[in-house]
Amino acid sequence: MSKKETAMTSATLNLAARVRTATAFALLAACVSVAASGAAHAGANSAEAPALKVRYNDLDLATEHGSLALYGRIVAAAAQVCAADDIRDLGAVAAARACRQQAIARAVREVHSARLAAVYAAQLRQS
Repeated sequence: MSKKETAMTSATLNLAARVRTATAFALLAACVSVAASGAAHAGANSAEAPALKVRYNDLDLATEHGSLALYGRIVAAAAQVCAADDIRDLGAVAAARACRQQAIARAVREVHSARLAAVYAAQLRQS
């Protein structure tokens, strides 16, 4: 394989990983907002991109404990959905980190909980 073919293949793989990351982020945020209403259904592209439902109907978001628990679930889901395919690829690692940050921020916004937003803000200040 020539250098040109290798570079083209690498660029194609990086683009595919970024598209998967962006799609996964959108699906994660959608799952969180759907879980908030208590009804969920799979989208047409759900088989193509990873997605996780983050359930929190067992949590009381009016409490610090409940909000911390949900935040932990959101972070864990984002870590699973936005994983880098190859940790040796610094671009993929950076894209995965950005995906996680965006997925967490969007999920927190879509839950519409002031206490969860405060937990998120506190975590941002600590990092």
